[in-house]
Amino acid sequence: MSGPSFRYAGHELDASDGVLRCRYALGDRSFAEVLELGEGDWDTPAAIEAARLVYLLAAVSYYKTAAPRRVELDVALRPAERDALVEHYVRGLGEFAHHNGIDLGRVEFAAETRDAPGADYVPRTAAPLVPFGGGIDSIVTVESLKGRHPGATLFVVEPHTEPFAAIEGVVPITGLPVARVRRSIDPQLFEDPAISGFLQGHVPVTGIITALATLVAIGRGLDAVVMSNEWSASVGNLVVGGRVVNHQYSKSQDFEERFARMVRDALGDRIRVFSFLRPYSELWVAERFARMGEYHRAFRSCNRAFPIDPARRLEHWCGECDKCCFIDLVLAPFMARVELEAVFAGREPLARPELADRFERLVGLSPDPKPFECVGEVGECRAAAALGAVRGDRNETALLQALAARLPAVSPAEVAMLLAPHRPNDVPDDYATEDQLV
Repeated sequence: MSGPSFRYAGHELDASDGVLRCRYALGDRSFAEVLELGEGDWDTPAAIEAARLVYLLAAVSYYKTAAPRRVELDVALRPAERDALVEHYVRGLGEFAHHNGIDLGRVEFAAETRDAPGADYVPRTAAPLVPFGGGIDSIVTVESLKGRHPGATLFVVEPHTEPFAAIEGVVPITGLPVARVRRSIDPQLFEDPAISGFLQGHVPVTGIITALATLVAIGRGLDAVVMSNEWSASVGNLVVGGRVVNHQYSKSQDFEERFARMVRDALGDRIRVFSFLRPYSELWVAERFARMGEYHRAFRSCNRAFPIDPARRLEHWCGECDKCCFIDLVLAPFMARVELEAVFAGREPLARPELADRFERLVGLSPDPKPFECVGEVGECRAAAALGAVRGDRNETALLQALAARLPAVSPAEVAMLLAPHRPNDVPDDYATEDQLV
C-alpha cells in the first residue's frame, strides 16, 4: 500500500436528464462513472443527499486498482458515514485484500467529520422498490411481497453493454413494473491488467446497488428499499489475522445496519432500507422457491451468466461452478430429481461425481474454506445434503449419498431451526410474515 492517494474528485446529479456522474482520481489517472437513473424527481434535497451516498460507496471499484493507504474525500462525512465507509472499504474489500496480500486496516481517510443536518424526505407513495437479480432469493422476496404491497416495483441495474438475459427472462413472470439504472463503469477498469497494472478482485457490489436503489426510491417517491439478503450472508469464509473475510459482506446484517444509519442521518426515518429475508436461511428460501413452479425453467443463478462483456456470458447453466453446485444442493430436498435435471438441462451438478470436491467445500468436508461465492453456510448445506439424500428419487444419486454418509446426523430440531425465522431482525411489521409476528 504505497504510491499516490486515491481521491474523490466530484459528483453531479443532473436533474434535467436523470444522470449521476461520479469522478475519482489516482495519481495522474482520472476515472468517471455514469449512472443513468431514468424517470424521477432528481432536483430535490433528498435526491441530492442520496446521490452523495452513491458517490461515497461506488468509489471502491476504482480505489481497488491500486489500494493506496490514503483516501482523500472532497465532501465532509457525518460520523455514521465515516464509520460505514471505513467498513465498506476494509471489510467489503476483505476478499480482495486477502487474495492480493494487502492490509486494508491501515487505510487513512482524509475527510472533515461534521454532523450536518440531512434532508427531511417525505415519500409520496407507500410502496417498496425491490432490487432484483433473477435468483431464488429475490424471486421469493417478490412473490412474498407483491400480494400485500401491490405498488411494488422491481429495481434492475444494467451494464452499459446490454441487459443480462438471466434477469430479463425472469422479470416478466413477476408481473411487476421495473425501474432500471444503466451503470457505465469507467472503461479503464476493463484494460488488460498486465498493461494497466491494476489490482484485480471482488468488490462489494451489493452495497453499491443498495445505495443506487435508495436513490431511485427517493426519486420515485417510494418509502422502502427491500433487499433479499438472508441471515447466512453474515457468515464469513475464513479468518485472517483476527479479521473475518466475508465474500458477502455487503449483504451482511452489519453492512445493512451501518447503511441504514447513513440513510437516517442523510434522509430521515421515512425511507426504510432492510432485507426481507434477513430472518431466514437459504434452506427456507429454497423450500419456498420449490413451490413456485412458474419460475423453475426461467431462473438462472449461474455466475457465468453475468460478465459485463456479453461475449463472455453463458446462455445456460454451466452446471459446474460453485454457485450451480450450491443451488442444486439446496433445492435437492424440495424439488424432484427429474425437475432439477431439467433445470440444468442435463448437466445437474449432483449427477457429476467429478464435482465432489466442490460439494465437499460447501458441506465442510474439505480443508479449504467455503467458496468465495454467494452460497449458504456449512450448516445449511449439510442439512440440505441430509434431507436430499433421504428422498426416494435420490437413492441412485451416488455423489449425494456419499456426501450424506460422511456427514454427522442432522436432527429434526436442527432442521426446524433452519426453517424458522431467526431473531432479532429489523423487518418492519408491515412486511413481516406471520411466523415472525408470533
